[in-house]
Amino acid sequence: QVQFVESGGGLVEPGGSLTLSCTASENAFSTRNMGWYRQAPGQQREYVARIGVNGHTMYADLVQGRFTISRDNGKKLMYLQMNSLKPEDTAVYYCNVAPVHSNDPWGRGVQVTVSS
Repeated sequence: QVQFVESGGGLVEPGGSLTLSCTASENAFSTRNMGWYRQAPGQQREYVARIGVNGHTMYADLVQGRFTISRDNGKKLMYLQMNSLKPEDTAVYYCNVAPVHSNDPWGRGVQVTVSS
């Protein structure tokens, strides 16, 4: 199974921007559809965005037009550019394959806090 490590989170003011990165543990990354997910305090983990092997992207309605997902297969990296951040975007963000199944392991995630 591929292991993922997320980075790039932090504290940002409303309206600000952050870019998250996700690194994969094996070369099979380039053959997998990938996604970003998030979990806010007291809520279930939810889908944010996904990117196919061919680069096709899809977004949850809540982030459409504000977030951009991308990938660099040669570097085994995936990114989430987040603009116009809102307090309700505060969550722990995770990367994983897409769709994710119950036996797919999760990384530690990265905290994103949007607050003034």
